[in-house]
Amino acid sequence: MQPNYRITEKILNLVQKISELTTQLSIEKRKLYLRKENRIRSIQSSLAIENNSLSLEQVTDIIEGRRVLGPLKDIHEVQNAYEAYERVFRLNPYSLDDFLLAHGLLTKDLVKRSGQFRLGDVGVYDGEGRVVHVGARPQFVPNLVKDLFKWAEQSEVSAIVKSCIVHFELEIIHPFEDGNGRMGRLWQSLILSQWNPIFEWLPVESVIYAHQQGYYDALTISNDTNDSTVFTEFMLQAILETLEEYQEKADEDADRILHKTLKPRELEIYQLIKAYLEEHSQIANAKVQEITGLSEATTRRYLNIFVEFGLLKTSGTTRDRVYQLA
Repeated sequence: MQPNYRITEKILNLVQKISELTTQLSIEKRKLYLRKENRIRSIQSSLAIENNSLSLEQVTDIIEGRRVLGPLKDIHEVQNAYEAYERVFRLNPYSLDDFLLAHGLLTKDLVKRSGQFRLGDVGVYDGEGRVVHVGARPQFVPNLVKDLFKWAEQSEVSAIVKSCIVHFELEIIHPFEDGNGRMGRLWQSLILSQWNPIFEWLPVESVIYAHQQGYYDALTISNDTNDSTVFTEFMLQAILETLEEYQEKADEDADRILHKTLKPRELEIYQLIKAYLEEHSQIANAKVQEITGLSEATTRRYLNIFVEFGLLKTSGTTRDRVYQLA
């Protein structure tokens, strides 16, 4: 199997931005902003795309073991999805058995053929009951998925792009009676997480949900042209937007902690040093004196405070000691 796709300038630019931002977040070794909240947002958004009626607050209550009034099917979908997301990131994204295992976790007690490929034909309908897509004939489904995974495992295309192509092809094959959308999004996250573990916790699904019509439009265009390029461009934009939102929240969280940790004067001095270090790799005590107008002893005291709080790191001997952002 050789999926049809093109590597456009837009794709290259998005991949570069995603790679740079992901590397930056990884190097900084920030803890993901409220990991559990991100996981819950992923689950609620992915289910909402498939018309699950439960709100973010209700999904949170279910996961935390509180009683919720709502359709039993929707509640069960949340419980299944939480277990699936807890286990799926240890699976092999190119294993047919693991793919079926994940579907079984997502759809347990919800569909007849949970964890099994469909045996009949299936179509996707729009709001007016018109068929907009017909999945592959059931007798071809197992080999189509197997060949897709074989291609993905051997392909040297960027894992970021590959994850989008696999997502699209799974939607086109439509291997299950139900749960195809959830599986496509979950499997893309799994492929991305093996490229960089940060994607285990990033709620890309919430951005897709916010641009749900664009998601379906991109699927339709790529399906009509038998080329995943437009869908890949949409998904890459969604990934980038998710990373940017995470960085913004992490920055806000770090800023709140900073204001709680430092006294007003310490914060003022630190901001001056930080601004210099964002333009230069390191700073010495003499430069700190220059930009703050303080004495050597006073700047040394402030620098020691910032090192103690883990805001700065130091290297060199006492005489030639320099400081860098931690």
